[in-house]
Amino acid sequence: MSRADTPFTQSRTFRLSWPVIVAIAAVGVGMLLSGVLPGYFVFLAISAVIAAIAILGLGIVTGSAGMIALCQLTFAAVGAWIVSLLNIMHAPGGFILWLIVGGIGAGLVGIIVGLPALRLRGVNLAVVTLGFAAAADVTLVQIQFPGSADGIAVERPAMFANDRQFFLLSVIVLVACCLIVYFLQRGRWGSGWKAVAFSERGTAASGQSVQTAKLTAFAVSAALGGISGGLLAGQVQLPFASSFTPLQSLALYVLAIMSGAHLIDMAVLGGVLWVLVPELLKRWGVPQDWAFVVFGVLGVQALTGGSNLGQVIRNLIWRRADRRTPAAELTPLPPDADQDAAPVTTTTVATAHQVLLSGEPVLQVQGLTVQFGALKALDDVSLEVPAGSIMGLIGPNGAGKSTFVDAISGFLLGHGGRVVLDGHDLGAASPTRRARLGLRRTFQQDRVPPLLTVGAYVRFVARRRLAASDVEEVLRFLGCPPARTRLAGVDVGTRRLVEVAAHVLARPRLLILDEPAAGLSHEEHLALGARLRELPQRFGLALIIIEHDLDLVRSVCPSLTVLDFGRVLASGPQTEVLANPDVVKAYMGETELLK
Repeated sequence: MSRADTPFTQSRTFRLSWPVIVAIAAVGVGMLLSGVLPGYFVFLAISAVIAAIAILGLGIVTGSAGMIALCQLTFAAVGAWIVSLLNIMHAPGGFILWLIVGGIGAGLVGIIVGLPALRLRGVNLAVVTLGFAAAADVTLVQIQFPGSADGIAVERPAMFANDRQFFLLSVIVLVACCLIVYFLQRGRWGSGWKAVAFSERGTAASGQSVQTAKLTAFAVSAALGGISGGLLAGQVQLPFASSFTPLQSLALYVLAIMSGAHLIDMAVLGGVLWVLVPELLKRWGVPQDWAFVVFGVLGVQALTGGSNLGQVIRNLIWRRADRRTPAAELTPLPPDADQDAAPVTTTTVATAHQVLLSGEPVLQVQGLTVQFGALKALDDVSLEVPAGSIMGLIGPNGAGKSTFVDAISGFLLGHGGRVVLDGHDLGAASPTRRARLGLRRTFQQDRVPPLLTVGAYVRFVARRRLAASDVEEVLRFLGCPPARTRLAGVDVGTRRLVEVAAHVLARPRLLILDEPAAGLSHEEHLALGARLRELPQRFGLALIIIEHDLDLVRSVCPSLTVLDFGRVLASGPQTEVLANPDVVKAYMGETELLK
């Protein structure tokens, strides 16, 4: 281990010890409650813990991954069914092992149910999952749970035979599930869930599999649902289909949305509310089914208001924390950037052109043609990008620049022509595959998930092990805030810089920057240009820069390619291209900028 790595490792170990301390404290509270709560409230507490585990799973698939799943209690039914079956079979291992097997079985079912999520989203996915829940409910009513017709009760572990002891076991299982979710949320899977919820295109452009992110979210969520169902089977000992209806799944989903179940403590709160609201209604003489109405009203408020209880609480905490950290007053670029940001002279550009164009081509585009009906968005576009070079891609609005980038990065297939990256014919390769081969891109729109920190995002996008010193060096070089900074707390211009830094840390062969200076002031444009000029030499990559700010283009790009109406209008050294009368004519209103 290098000396630079040591502080980061020690800090990480210290932070990660806190969840363990909280977990031990939670088990201690569970032991205390199991001894002091009256018998009836012990049973209610078990129900709250079971609901919290199910809501914790919903927090992953819905809160983190952004998919609508209305069948969480169906996964719970799968877990309960497996536990009941293993019980009547007298399978070895006992209840705790059966509980784990039930969770795994539910997770496998979750993968199958999650397959439609690879194509569907929003209301369509909600309909599919609700339909699955309804079909499973009808099936359960017909076949019932193993042993229920014969009155064969699920056997609890000997150490946790009565309700008080079983409550303690439930708390231990909840704490274990919370710890697992905590570490998953902070790992690659968790980053993938949050990234795919914010932008599937941005996730794929980072070399991450959108399909894997969605299926793992469904699998983990379903597994937690299965564990909650297994615990319910142990609690009631004779489970019935009436405990796993689609209406209850819908109410659980609404409660997860309302509480903000992607936050672990809010999932636990949701479990408490699941039991507390009906119990209060009962004591007030109101039918308990009105609890569904209460949950529905709260859920509608959360959906229409754009925030949930957990997020409101967190925003208050983070706002106070931001005021105490340097991240609250960020400057997008280092204070000394201005002195390095003077535009390059004609002589500098010519010299750089000779040096940069001496490399072998890292990208070869031959006869690229994209047609939408009768419209040719790209018409026989051919160009080469030498290794270690910087090429500006410019043109009027509607010239085909975005279509070109989508086509070579894999988001637009079925085009004519050939795209070769570093000797690899990309053919029909997916965006994820192209990113992994070394072709990275940024976007005009914000594709940086706000639920991550700067450090978590750049590590997720980089897809390789990074020393803390390497991360901090690139962030500092590009004027980004520290790694601990929340992305939700910075402006769009800063997030664009973080996006560039993340892809630079991936060490691609070619990086396409689509308007990287959008959201920055003119002075910051020039300061960014000074950094961009150094990227090829520092990090061994080639750049294609798409930009409307010709001051930035002039200061950074030795060579230019101009598109107009989908065709290459001019290509070559910057000075020659900008002096081309056809280029000046194509820009019309921008003629003065080209002089």
